[in-house]
Amino acid sequence: MRRLLFVLLLVCPFLSFNAQNQPWQGKFEPIDNLISPPNSYRTASGAPGKAYWQQRADYKIKVTLDEKNNMILGEEMITYHNNSPEDLSYLWLQLEQNVNKKGNEDFGSINNNVKDGITSRQMQFLTRAMDFPAGYSIKYVKDGEGNNLKTLVNNTMMKVKLNNSLNSGESATLSIAWSYPITDRSLFLLSREGYEYFPEDDNTVYLIAHWFPRMAVYNDTEGWQNQQFQKLGEFALEFGDYDVEITVPEDHVVASTGTLLNSESVLTKTQLNRLKKAEKSFDKPVMVITKDEAVDNEKRKSKKLKTWKFKAENVRDFAFASSRKFLWDAQTVKLPTNTVMAMSFYPKEGLPVWQEESTNAIKQALEVYSEATFDYPYPVCISVNTSNIGMEFPMISFNGGRPVNGKISNAAKQSMVGTIIHEVGHNWFPMIVSSDERKWMWMDEGLNTFLHQRTVAERYPDYSSVTPKTIVPFMNGDKSILRPIMTTSDNELFNQFGMNFYIKPTVGLQMLRNSIIGKELFDEAFKEYANRWKYKHPNPADLFRTLEDATATDLDWFYRGWFFTTDNVDMELNNVKWFKVFEENTNIEDKNNSSAVKIAANEKGATEAQKDFSNGPEVINMMDTPDNAYGQFLSRIDEKEIRKELSGKNIYEVTIKNVGGLVMPVTIEWIFTDGTKEIDQLPAQIWRRNEYEIKKTFIKEKEVSKVNLDPNFEFADTNMSNNTFPKVQTKSDFERFKDNKSNP
Repeated sequence: MRRLLFVLLLVCPFLSFNAQNQPWQGKFEPIDNLISPPNSYRTASGAPGKAYWQQRADYKIKVTLDEKNNMILGEEMITYHNNSPEDLSYLWLQLEQNVNKKGNEDFGSINNNVKDGITSRQMQFLTRAMDFPAGYSIKYVKDGEGNNLKTLVNNTMMKVKLNNSLNSGESATLSIAWSYPITDRSLFLLSREGYEYFPEDDNTVYLIAHWFPRMAVYNDTEGWQNQQFQKLGEFALEFGDYDVEITVPEDHVVASTGTLLNSESVLTKTQLNRLKKAEKSFDKPVMVITKDEAVDNEKRKSKKLKTWKFKAENVRDFAFASSRKFLWDAQTVKLPTNTVMAMSFYPKEGLPVWQEESTNAIKQALEVYSEATFDYPYPVCISVNTSNIGMEFPMISFNGGRPVNGKISNAAKQSMVGTIIHEVGHNWFPMIVSSDERKWMWMDEGLNTFLHQRTVAERYPDYSSVTPKTIVPFMNGDKSILRPIMTTSDNELFNQFGMNFYIKPTVGLQMLRNSIIGKELFDEAFKEYANRWKYKHPNPADLFRTLEDATATDLDWFYRGWFFTTDNVDMELNNVKWFKVFEENTNIEDKNNSSAVKIAANEKGATEAQKDFSNGPEVINMMDTPDNAYGQFLSRIDEKEIRKELSGKNIYEVTIKNVGGLVMPVTIEWIFTDGTKEIDQLPAQIWRRNEYEIKKTFIKEKEVSKVNLDPNFEFADTNMSNNTFPKVQTKSDFERFKDNKSNP
């Protein structure tokens, strides 16, 4: 071995230079230096370790919705369990409503272009010309004994200094009273909650979310996750149980996270009977509140109040919607291990499409996601209609999409159904597989979009869905402004985060499933990841390691290129040489041999670029293997048999160049002169020894008329015009090829 290394260094002295002076970062090197190392909390297999821990926060909340003043007033008691090995002298809580305060550090920075012809609403986003009150007013924060606790508020985070240290393994109780003005959703870009006003009937739909002071995550990888909320990066939250009492106007209907505990007190006998009927309806929704009843309800404007009581177990958040405008339908969905009530709440403005599609979309999502990961574990799954939004919370989501005068285009309907599926899907990622949205948006949006698109493809085959072709324009963009997927949530360019955090991870997972690992093995691995990290807090390294651990597949090359770089796929089919072998006993060293002269001429001609196969094959004259070529081996191969097996066969040498920089498996389509086709697939490892150019030899019985790379467009190749041989000569030729071959 030492002698071989010495010879290599003599032949290739640059190897020694690289080893001594440069960290080798080839495309197939491990990504160990790019991800956090394994430890007793998170194992090298990608699973939680024996020492894994996470905190817990249980909530008891009483809240009142003041419709007259558009205010939320609440009191909560938090029981915080310190399961960490550290003692804590202070706690951090999230105050997301403060993001709406004027002067907030993020105000106006998401999209701040002033231009000629700007709309009044866009100027409102930028300048807040029409001011409004926003943000928390904290009345008190007390400990379990009723003693006041000192607090420090830094924008959207509140630090609570404990009177006594919270030791490892112990729990502490906080009591907090607060209020805040509910904001008009139409005044904000990226509005995730607030109210929507309907002037025609002078009513309001309230979406109440990140409405109470919530415990921030404290974990083993970064301690307190106390990054400020800046609208793009969402939330990192602890699991716990919730007891919530929601007091609203008497004629309001409340849709909420959790199980309704006092249905007899808040619903009429007719509504109760309909709800019980829905519990046995598996084939279609039952109207709990009809259009006529909702329209009549809009006129009441009751001054009295009513309290709805809900309980939710093992959730990481809690949200609700309230309005007198709601129609309500419900249907039961039977899963292998759970029965779920799927329900939709919507104003009359959502008819007819919401009554026709919303609850059915919930059902489709519940079934596909459950099959792909684990059965949906909660008792209800709710979709609430509002405008210009898609936002998720445990058991409930707020979803946009409405007809205009009762009519909706097919494209708008597809978008609406897709939004509902997507937001329902967030129950799995990140509401149960609870990744850190504020740091790694792609871990919830990308994984969820992957299953969302799978649901659309399987249950709505006539709808458009994401494929590798979708990402091509983005991947082919300006590398000076593109950023890798592994960019933290709030640092992505606003006009790129959709592609980078939603679509690119989705396409990457589609490639792994359909073309690199295979569906059966990938599906097992993806399910393994979901179940390993159910009700826990995974990081990117945990996902990467689990997919490798559960498939026995080296994927570091894929992670490195797809997640950590902005390289794109552009494989060029540079050349295809055609050879034939004839069984004859000649000697290449015999210069007088006519065959040898002919071969020499062909080889000289072969140095020129080949345009097609019209000149016929080059002829190979095979020599007998000299004895010294065997080294110390005494056995000999059967020379005549080899020549016989190859005689008359077509041998094709393919040269492929990596132009885009991103290595991928190679799929080669052979089209023969008789019109038949054949596919050869080469793994990405074909690029290991040369990341820029590869040659591969194939034997074919038939003569080839055309060769194509990536014929089914599996790998998001950004330039299909260089994927065929003979070379595409005209744009129309390429367009025909693209139309025929780029749609899987």
